Amino acid sequence: MHNKIKDITLCAICTSILIVQEQILSILPNIQLTIFLMVVFSKKLGLVRTIIIIACYTLIDGLIGGPFNIIYFLFMLIGWLIIPVLLCTVFKKVNSPLYLALLGVMFAFIYSWINIIPNLILTSANIISYLAADYPFELILAASSFLSILWLYEPIERVFKKIYK
Repeated sequence: MHNKIKDITLCAICTSILIVQEQILSILPNIQLTIFLMVVFSKKLGLVRTIIIIACYTLIDGLIGGPFNIIYFLFMLIGWLIIPVLLCTVFKKVNSPLYLALLGVMFAFIYSWINIIPNLILTSANIISYLAADYPFELILAASSFLSILWLYEPIERVFKKIYK
């Protein structure tokens, strides 16, 4: 029973951290700690807990962002869930901050590309125009993910080891 309460509390705190950091950094275009945090959660909390955190985060993010849209929600959820699924399976043995940072770049592009689909469906935008306009923001997300993982992964990993034993 104690472990279930601890897990629920930890998932709630991690979800809150994701939401708060996104809101605080929302004044900066695509500069966020979301991918970094999802990488940390995936590596330290495992697949199931991270899926719960991401599902709650995506739902709340959809509600905060305005009228909830199921199409955006599903594509965002898929885009974010790729991170823990790959880190807990294919890249399970990758623990180096440099390699995780490189994976963070890949996750940024995958997430961005997955979200092209609902944007084109809902806005009927020209795909070439959309890609041209979106590419600088994809680069910013990739760079912020790379740097945050490279610089912050080890210090936060040590904090997780102390807190979650």
